[in-house]
Amino acid sequence: MRRLSLFAAASALFVSVSPALVAQSPSFAPDGAFAGSSLSGWQQMGSAQWSASNGEITGTGTGLLVFNKPAQDSAVYLQFRCEGECNAGIVMRTAKSASGMSGDMLSIRPQELAGYRATFDESGKLAEHTQLRLAGGQIRFAPPPSAAGAPARRFTPPEPLPMPAGATAPLQRPLHGLRTGEWNDVEVLLDADILRAFFNDGGDAVSVATENMNGYGPFALYVGSGTVHFRAIAYKDIAVKTLPKEQVSPNFRMQRINEFYYGWSAAAADFNHDGKLDIVSGPFIYFGPDFTQSREIYPAQIVNASTNYSMEDWVQHAADFTGDGWPDVVTTSHADGGKTGAVLYVNPKGESRRWEKFTVVAPIDSEETVLADVDKDGKPELVYMGGGYMCYAKPDSSNPTGKWTVHKVSEHGPWPAHGVGAGDVNGDGRVDIVGAYGWWEQPAQNDAETKWTYHPAPFGKWGRTSAGGAKIGVYDINGDGLPDVVTSMQAHGWGISWFEQKKSSSGEITFIPHQVMGHLPSESAGGVVFTEPHASTIADVDGDGIPDFVVAKRYWSHLDDFYDPDPYGPPVLYVYRTVRDKKSPGGARFEPELVHNFSGGGSDVLAVDLKGDGNIDLVTSTRSGTYIFWGTRKQKKTGSQ
Repeated sequence: MRRLSLFAAASALFVSVSPALVAQSPSFAPDGAFAGSSLSGWQQMGSAQWSASNGEITGTGTGLLVFNKPAQDSAVYLQFRCEGECNAGIVMRTAKSASGMSGDMLSIRPQELAGYRATFDESGKLAEHTQLRLAGGQIRFAPPPSAAGAPARRFTPPEPLPMPAGATAPLQRPLHGLRTGEWNDVEVLLDADILRAFFNDGGDAVSVATENMNGYGPFALYVGSGTVHFRAIAYKDIAVKTLPKEQVSPNFRMQRINEFYYGWSAAAADFNHDGKLDIVSGPFIYFGPDFTQSREIYPAQIVNASTNYSMEDWVQHAADFTGDGWPDVVTTSHADGGKTGAVLYVNPKGESRRWEKFTVVAPIDSEETVLADVDKDGKPELVYMGGGYMCYAKPDSSNPTGKWTVHKVSEHGPWPAHGVGAGDVNGDGRVDIVGAYGWWEQPAQNDAETKWTYHPAPFGKWGRTSAGGAKIGVYDINGDGLPDVVTSMQAHGWGISWFEQKKSSSGEITFIPHQVMGHLPSESAGGVVFTEPHASTIADVDGDGIPDFVVAKRYWSHLDDFYDPDPYGPPVLYVYRTVRDKKSPGGARFEPELVHNFSGGGSDVLAVDLKGDGNIDLVTSTRSGTYIFWGTRKQKKTGSQ
């Protein structure tokens, strides 16, 4: 049982969290959740009539219901339903004032979802309220107010581009606004001097400056008029951050080769032609076989992981792009609105100097890019999304450091920045391109201007800010001879799913989704749940001849703040072993193995046999450094049960 000391006298009302308590879950791990039928431990203020039954609190009239445990930085999650027009709120850091009570209030009304500095009189009526100004997104501390700063009512990410003519979007963005007469869910987080709120799994957001980091007090439920029902109330003191004791799987040995944040990716090649694989991550080549010696390929500068991003290295690739027999490096970045693009660093063929750089592709708008031999010419191409198109790019052999040739395989559309893959989806021997909105079928005649056939499929899910996950895998998961798809669903949210391919007698391809990880332990393989699965790859880690799915959480995915769900949760790295099992839905299941709980991943995970000993090793580059997880034994499995 989780200790409930944070709830003091209300311990009879708040219990240790069980998945059954909430239909939708908060992004944080709650200290407790309301499951009582008594208002003991709550203080009523005003004329509203309050009652509790079976974990649901109902308020009618005008007034506040104040929880009796104060806090400074806290999060509240709940579901609410209004009878008639909503006039409600959640008040954080409440404090007694000369005339009644004050606090920072999230106002919930049909025409607005906004933050106010509010004062209530002794009758519980809202006496004064001043709208709080916009604070912004990916920051922890509100910037100073500008002279022209206007108060913010609602922050909503820009709408995606429209679908191409005749195509239907396979993913639906959460609807904006309140659901009249229905249950709505809301999460409110007040950290330092920013109050944030997220509605209905990301449909709307509020981010406002309270102008005060030192406020202190309990949260309260507010009813301004009518009747409002509250349920699934969960609470957390977010000033307390906990990391578990460090764990490394017995099937791996950890080696950290750098302890600082330079980038989010790693690649491997024999860069110095000594017959041993080396690793490139950020600005450094780490030389095998012991990886204790390194050299810059471009000037290195440590990035402040709390407040800044690596501008160049979001994803790195290694291959002989110039055709001179020496492996080069390409970094891709979504920084500067995609203008940074793909930068080629040319191997100086063993000379002791930094490498020359050339911008070869721009823009690149996808945070994930992959290498694949798309046109089967024996050389890898760069697969990505840029400018509203799914693309692949390749160097011109006569001028490899010039602008690469770009093939836009899709129509202009709303293709997300998260979720990219390449593989033969339909089994015709040609490499197709996969994204969060579906897949594009490579035609038999792949001319430079040919658009590929688009097949909508929900290989992702919308969250607070975006849709789609990380690297998408294409392989036969259940052993029926048809390629399937596996992916994380939200790079900045929750979820892993695999998609079972079905092919009709006429050759029509459809996919049946099977959830691997959801919001709750009860709906997740092995009870494993974590957010921000922003890094992934596919490799036969256990040596059974069947690829596995490797995925990791990106810690502080959008900097050191509460912009994302559970940003301070343990940065885990997992191998989800593919097990073919006729008794499981779709004929397969995924078994999670925790590799490490202190590193996580960045934009991808490198899976490669660094020693040539038959074991797959994993390399991750994160905000806490660059890690090798050496596979310690080759596991031989049958691959079926």
